[in-house]
Amino acid sequence: MRRLRQRIIQPLLRETALTKADLVAPIFVDESIREPRPILSMPGQFRHPLGGVADHARRLWEAGLRSIILFGIPATKDSAASRASAPDGVVQRAVRSIKDAVPQMVVCTDVCACEYTDHGHCGIVGETRGGTDLLNDPSLALMQTIALSHAESGADVVAPSCMLDGMVQAIRHALDDAGHQDVLIMAYSTKFASALYGPFRGAADSGYAFGDRTTYQIDPGNAREAVLESELDAAEGADILMVKPAGLYLDVLASLTAFGLPVAAYQVSGEYAQIKAAAERGWLDERAMVAESLTCIKRAGADLIITYFAEDAARWLDEER
Repeated sequence: MRRLRQRIIQPLLRETALTKADLVAPIFVDESIREPRPILSMPGQFRHPLGGVADHARRLWEAGLRSIILFGIPATKDSAASRASAPDGVVQRAVRSIKDAVPQMVVCTDVCACEYTDHGHCGIVGETRGGTDLLNDPSLALMQTIALSHAESGADVVAPSCMLDGMVQAIRHALDDAGHQDVLIMAYSTKFASALYGPFRGAADSGYAFGDRTTYQIDPGNAREAVLESELDAAEGADILMVKPAGLYLDVLASLTAFGLPVAAYQVSGEYAQIKAAAERGWLDERAMVAESLTCIKRAGADLIITYFAEDAARWLDEER
C-alpha cells in the first residue's frame, strides 16, 4: 500500500477533493447596526449591516464562492414574528441588495421565526397537551408567508429550518401557487437537538425564553428517526436535503444519499467555535483541521457544505494550486 502513498502519487489517487463550489457561506444581517459587529463566540465572524451586506457578498464572490445563506436579525420582535415576512424586512432587503450587486450569486435564505419572535421559538406557540409549545399547523402558515416573501425578493433557494411536520409540502404549494416554481427548497430535513448551536443563538439573538426545542428537533441518539425525517421531506418535494450538525452525524449524512437527492451538511457554530478555540490555544493546526473536517463531510456524501470557514477555505484552496 505504501507505493500508492508516495507523495508524488498521492494527488493522482485522492478519492475526495474539496472545491469552492462545495461551500456555502452563512451571513448574519443585522437591521440595527451601521458597521460590521464582531461575534465574540465566533472569532472572525460578524454581523453585517444592511448597507454593507452587498459589498460583503461581492467579496465572497471574488474569492470564488458561489452561494450564501442569509440569517436576519430584525430591529423589533413580537410573538407572531410579523417582521419575518415583511416586504421591507431585513432578509428581504438584503436579498434585493445582493442580487442587484452580484446577480449570479446563489442566495439561500433561512426560513424560520426564531430570530423574529420575542419568545425565541420557531413559530407560533400556544397550549398543547404537554404545556406551552410550538403549534405545528399555525406555524406552517407562517412559514408559507416567510418563504413567499423571500422568493418575491429574489431568493434562489429557501431553507426551512423549523422542523415542522409538513413544512416542505406547505411551502412548495405556496411557492408554486404564486408562480415561483423555480425556487428550490433546501430542507433542514434532519436537524438534531444539538448542544452545538449555542454560538449561533448568541449571534442571531435566537435563544428561547422557555422550554427547549426537543419536541421539534431530533434526539441525537435516533438515527432511524433522522433518516425518516429526510425521507418524508423528500416525498413532500424537497429539492435538497440537509443534515445539521455535520461532523457528529456523518453516519446519518451517508444514509441520506440513498434518496438520490442532493445533500447539504451544516458545519454549525459550535463546530466552528471548537476548532477556533483549540487553534487559538495552539492545540491544533486550524488550517489542517478545517481541511480535514470539510473533506470528511464531503466524503460522507455532502454535495454542499454550509460552513463559517467558507471564505478562509476558499483562500487556502487557491494557495494549494
